[in-house]
Amino acid sequence: MTEELYSEIPVSEALALELGLTAEEYQRILELLGRTPTYTELGMFSVMWSEHCSYKNSLLLLKTLPRSGGRSLKAAGEENAGLIDLGGGYALAFKIESHNHPSAVEPYQGAATGVGGILRDVFTLGARPIAALNSLRFGSPDHPRTPYLLRGVVKGIGDYGNSFGVPTVAGEVFFEECYNDNPLVNAMAVGIVPTDRLVSAIARGPGNPVMIMGNSTGRDGIHGASLLASREFGDAAEDMRPTVQVGDPFMEKKLLEATLELIDAGIVVGMQDMGAAGICSSTAETAARGGVGMRLDLDEVPLREPDMSAYEIMLSESQERMLVILKAGTEDIAQRICEKWDIPIVQFGTVTDDGMLRVYRHGRCVALLPATALAAGYGAPVYQREQKVASYFAKTSTYDPSSLPEPASYEEVFWQLLSSPNIASKRWVFEQYDSQVGTNTVQKALLDSAVIRLKERPPMAIALTTDCNSRYVYLHPRRGAQIAVAEAARNVACAGAEPVGITNCLNFGNPYDPEIYWQFAEAIAGMAEACRAFEIPVTGGNVSFHNESQNYAVFPTPTIGMVGILPDVDKVVGGAFLVEGDLIALVGPDRRELGGSEYLFLRTGKVTGLPPTIDCEEERRLQKFLFDAAQQQFLHSAHDCAEGGLAVALAEKSIASPTDMGAIVQLHDNPSAALLFGESQTRVLLSFDPQYLEPLQQLARQYALPFRLLGTVVPEVFEIKGVLKTSIKKLRQVYESTLPAIAKS
Repeated sequence: MTEELYSEIPVSEALALELGLTAEEYQRILELLGRTPTYTELGMFSVMWSEHCSYKNSLLLLKTLPRSGGRSLKAAGEENAGLIDLGGGYALAFKIESHNHPSAVEPYQGAATGVGGILRDVFTLGARPIAALNSLRFGSPDHPRTPYLLRGVVKGIGDYGNSFGVPTVAGEVFFEECYNDNPLVNAMAVGIVPTDRLVSAIARGPGNPVMIMGNSTGRDGIHGASLLASREFGDAAEDMRPTVQVGDPFMEKKLLEATLELIDAGIVVGMQDMGAAGICSSTAETAARGGVGMRLDLDEVPLREPDMSAYEIMLSESQERMLVILKAGTEDIAQRICEKWDIPIVQFGTVTDDGMLRVYRHGRCVALLPATALAAGYGAPVYQREQKVASYFAKTSTYDPSSLPEPASYEEVFWQLLSSPNIASKRWVFEQYDSQVGTNTVQKALLDSAVIRLKERPPMAIALTTDCNSRYVYLHPRRGAQIAVAEAARNVACAGAEPVGITNCLNFGNPYDPEIYWQFAEAIAGMAEACRAFEIPVTGGNVSFHNESQNYAVFPTPTIGMVGILPDVDKVVGGAFLVEGDLIALVGPDRRELGGSEYLFLRTGKVTGLPPTIDCEEERRLQKFLFDAAQQQFLHSAHDCAEGGLAVALAEKSIASPTDMGAIVQLHDNPSAALLFGESQTRVLLSFDPQYLEPLQQLARQYALPFRLLGTVVPEVFEIKGVLKTSIKKLRQVYESTLPAIAKS
């Protein structure tokens, strides 16, 4: 006998289209159910089949990435975050996600709740968060909204992370016109967990209670996944403000402690954060994974507003809430633990054995459908869209940077680059973040990567970074994505770590545009090639499409979050010059490439040319060289050459020096823009005691890497012979002045 269903309002194809479904998808729902859905069911389909929740336009391509192997404990997508085996009974949990659209509408809460959501993805596995990172993209510095968005996003990240009590240790900030309307806010979290206490986001055991834990449910965030994160911005973007969630970091901290204590008590069967699509996604996804169903009584859900409909309750994205499936009979234990932490926990459902989601409100059944019909990878639709080589590619790829005359003054160009927004110091940003809470931070990512001591696994440490040069990806999506992976790996290798896993946040425009989908497919292919070459698994991540407005589509931005392992924290390598009399060497190929560089943009105002070449096998040899050199403690510092090229990398090592050490450098050729400012890959600047010159040269020969001496570390002076001579003080003044001026404008 079919249970009588109640619909709050009549459902039609027109309503389905209004909620973001296509006509074809609405027909598919009718066929799947064999009837017209209720209003609540239609809302559930609209969020779960949205791009944000279903990955319907990306899943097939994501499956081509190396999603397992190495130290990875779970294949990508199996859990809410990736898991890397640390040995000794511990694992590292980590993930990166976007909160782009909410941050464009309301930058403070959008960024803050992005941090909160990614932290919950980590501790819902049973991991205690030990570090946070971010990757931020804003529009042109002179755009009127850029300072407002910059201030709001940075304050939102800082306030949430600082209040929660997790150190924010690394990140990046870039400015580009294409992000004027649509900033990118990518948040990453890392945690550590005993492998015998891992909890999966799976519902099991018919008769087990289904609990909601944490904040009460309100109307904030309804349709955040389907209408805000799955469409472009128009003139009415401000009208979407109610779809942005509101965060409470103090509640999240209590929720963390209660969650970990519940897990320690051994009473948790499964658990999932209520993020995008709230109760709807967490119940459907955990039930689908477990092959079970649930009976949900929404009258039991604690509400901020008592007149909320079933539709609103199921779709609400109110923050700091968790779905918990307990072992039957342990409800009293859970209640006592949660009361200790002042965290509400209420049973609102039961696991069933028929695979169906039954949802009730005011005693009436408002939804009755298979859990698998909603969940990504099960019943949600999957598409592979049309591809077409981007129309700009023929022009940009044939531009010859050598046709640009050499500058009249290399010194003048150097100062312009050092003060450009994409190179200049980000101190104004990171000083708003507490990087030391927890006392595990060995090294902030002032140059390449942060290093966090693992007290649970002494003397082990981890190196962390986020990285992506979106100009490169725009100019050549496949090569640009390879470079993003390579530079992230190189950054952790510079600290003396072995790269072991990545998480990615794939930020692109409208996937229904064949040129955008070409960018996406090519970037996935490049990322896969690099990861296989480096034997680094992709442990998970996030896809964010529709990052565009009527005026701009963002550059394709596949942000890479990289984790590396240092076997011994005492062998960590910093990036800055430290010791007077050290030798300075450049390791890596002598390629002089200006395509896509900050120099080329400075001179022409254009993002054009082919990005630097990348040889993944050569890159892998460099990473192994750096790891071996660090293990043998040959190095005092290592820093890769990236934006701004060799001259800027030398200056950055001097600026970062805590002992005011600079350099006197003799170029191995006549000065040229390509030699000084070219951004060729697979190059690292080293400083070391002269006694290690011969062993380092021998190690470089072993890995077939060019090794060139450039100069010597000296106090207080920075000189590139034949180009410029200045003081460390002036370098810092110029380097530090740009971002505060942008933020205050």
